[in-house]
Amino acid sequence: MTIEHAVMQMHRKPWGSTDLLPWAAAPANGDAIGELWFERADAAAPKSALLLKLLFTAEPLSIQVHPDDDFARSIGLPNGKTEAWYILSAKPGAQVAVGLKHPLSSAELRASIEGGSIADKVQWRSVNNGDVILIPAGTIHAVGAGIVLAEIQQQSDATFRLFDYGRQRELHVDHAVAVAKTGPAESQLPPHKLTEARTALVVSPHFVLEQFDLPVNSIWTLDAPEETWVLVIGGHARIGLTNASLGDAIFVAADRAGIETGDEGITGLLAYLGPNVNSSALEQQSNIGTITGPVSACAPSTQTASEHLPPFAEQEAQT
Repeated sequence: MTIEHAVMQMHRKPWGSTDLLPWAAAPANGDAIGELWFERADAAAPKSALLLKLLFTAEPLSIQVHPDDDFARSIGLPNGKTEAWYILSAKPGAQVAVGLKHPLSSAELRASIEGGSIADKVQWRSVNNGDVILIPAGTIHAVGAGIVLAEIQQQSDATFRLFDYGRQRELHVDHAVAVAKTGPAESQLPPHKLTEARTALVVSPHFVLEQFDLPVNSIWTLDAPEETWVLVIGGHARIGLTNASLGDAIFVAADRAGIETGDEGITGLLAYLGPNVNSSALEQQSNIGTITGPVSACAPSTQTASEHLPPFAEQEAQT
């Protein structure tokens, strides 16, 4: 039984940004930060099956691909990597690449990686705030400059680069050719309403990603029988014992947490293990104005208040 205010870790990236506002303060040393990872507050706790993070792009990421579970395990990794993006902000003209424009043979894909022409063969598309993009394992993809996005993914850093814009980092030609789907991306199902407050954005075998919009001065119960992540993207609320606002993440597992919204309501992302939608994940109890006694929440077994968060860690990673 766990309710935790997640710890945020900073990861330097060559394509990262020095402007992380309003999500976090940039480090004083001026390092470009590409990713903010949300992790369990208890460092001794088992690693979560899903990883929630924010990406900040001042330059394009590498063109890359991730393996599926079978291939990952064949090279000694615990699992592959399917991910989904929620666009938090995008500068005019910002783009992402998903899949290829036209089908290629494996030999053609290899030649395009080795010769650098793969950069012209990926399918770029413009993005706007609120767009959602599913990246199944095996999908060639990239994130362009000028984007802030939230990502939920399988807990894995298995990334095979196909093109890196002259950054002199290793390309992974053999593995990329082995795992990549050499054609246009699969069609993605559109978001659909679950309730007035909940919208299913992505339903995949590995995770479900929802957006929730809870009205002002209302009380809800978050029911998380399995690992569940909450990211606040607007407004604020008291979740368990934590006053959560923009950029805060909460981890809940095998527990229930009370949610009490304030005078702005709250908008957030809710991610949990797939493949099935948790129909009882959020249930309204009442409006605050109808409560005559104090509001109580389920007592968590683990709780870290925001004022007790440890300092950001700064690390390098693969992408």
